[in-house]
Amino acid sequence: VLFLAYFAMQVISARRKYEISPPETTGHPEFERIFRAQANCSEYYPIFISLLWVAGIFFHQGVTAACGLLYLYTRLKYFQGYTVAAQGRLAPLYASAWLLWLLLGLALAGLLAHFLRP
Repeated sequence: VLFLAYFAMQVISARRKYEISPPETTGHPEFERIFRAQANCSEYYPIFISLLWVAGIFFHQGVTAACGLLYLYTRLKYFQGYTVAAQGRLAPLYASAWLLWLLLGLALAGLLAHFLRP
């Protein structure tokens, strides 16, 4: 939640800097990158939280927490890279996607182990 708040504050700051009033979402290219980075991070947050929750309950809390922290770090790097240049988002985007797939695998492994126990 703190990351989402930080990203939202960056959008508010950019709106003030480039004088773009809500509900406008276009204007200066730097504002548009900041706005898209914030929107993209917000769109993936429910998926991340759901996978983190299920993997933490059914697989292993420690491994899940480590993956969650790495995911948050990669999304921060994604946001920072995207605000500088659109190409700056790619490496962290791939890393965060890989971590989401890993969390999905952990969640599925935990669920299968839980429900298929003899």
